[in-house]
Amino acid sequence: MRTIVIRRVSGSGRLVPAGSVENLCRHPPLTHRLAVMTDGDWPTDPALLRTLAAAGLPAAGRFVPKAGWVSRVWVGDEYVVRLTKGQFRGAYRHEAEVVGLLVGSQVPHARQLAHGDGPDGPWYISERLPGRSLHEAWPAADLPTRQTIIESLGAALRELHRVAVPAGLLPPWLADALASDKPWPAFHPPVVSATLEQVEAARRLPGHDARLLADVADWIQERLPLFAADDLVLVHGDLHGSNVMVDQGRVTGLIDFAEALAQPADAELDTILRWCARAREFPPTPDGRGLDETTLTEAPGWLHGAYPELFEREQLRERLNFYDMYSELALHAHHPRPDVREAAQDRIARLLAGHNHLDRLTW
Repeated sequence: MRTIVIRRVSGSGRLVPAGSVENLCRHPPLTHRLAVMTDGDWPTDPALLRTLAAAGLPAAGRFVPKAGWVSRVWVGDEYVVRLTKGQFRGAYRHEAEVVGLLVGSQVPHARQLAHGDGPDGPWYISERLPGRSLHEAWPAADLPTRQTIIESLGAALRELHRVAVPAGLLPPWLADALASDKPWPAFHPPVVSATLEQVEAARRLPGHDARLLADVADWIQERLPLFAADDLVLVHGDLHGSNVMVDQGRVTGLIDFAEALAQPADAELDTILRWCARAREFPPTPDGRGLDETTLTEAPGWLHGAYPELFEREQLRERLNFYDMYSELALHAHHPRPDVREAAQDRIARLLAGHNHLDRLTW
């Protein structure tokens, strides 16, 4: 088990890892801004208790268990505890590294309190942000509030893309997946330099469509020069309604940086615009429901107004189509379910004909 060093910061009443003292001092505790939780239970789950003990945090207050795609989550009065079985190697360590890059920036985010590995798997504890997820807040929000939320998101993204990023930043689990022929879900942000590798991976599939993949390879080769002079920035990589926290019409934090990587800034639009066009495919939990995409019709335009630089690249639509091609190729080549691979192949053929979900959007 990893040893975590904890210190109590004078005057804060909060226990944090030794390496986070400066971060805590820069950002005063948010306890007075947090809504009081009226549901949930005092922590009794053995895994939660073991994780809190490993972090040196008190098992006090109420914790609400939340379902997740790959994590068990408990939302407490002051912090959020996440626990996984480690199926994505180094995900929390990578997230801690990325959140560390945000220290001193204007990017709204949840400060990391501690992370480590234990008998129940890797764990990560962060402060609890005010408000609730955009996914939860959106249905009841009126039109002006929705516009304010998206404009606030645009401001947050601009600040994120200004953060200095190490060259080659890539989640360890994603590096593993790209280097392997083993099946995996393949939902991840685009990696421009690995696009042709996805064609080769698809060619190793039994019964692959050789002519289609030859056309795809040519299509990619024609468009790769669009990215030759790009500056790489810190891209969140998984921005949709469940990974944005909002309160009173403003973004209080971007969360879940496990997929963050160094890519061109407009790669951020790949997930955001797919979410706007196909929101029902982004439920917060496996048994949940995504938003009605008709309620997101205005969102791309609002985002454009708040962060116009993100949309000002030459041949933006071709660049966005390229990111989409990468995403569909990754699904077609790697997803374990044949029906998902087949659906991705159909979308690849449609994209070669010049059409995809972006046809339904305006910005």
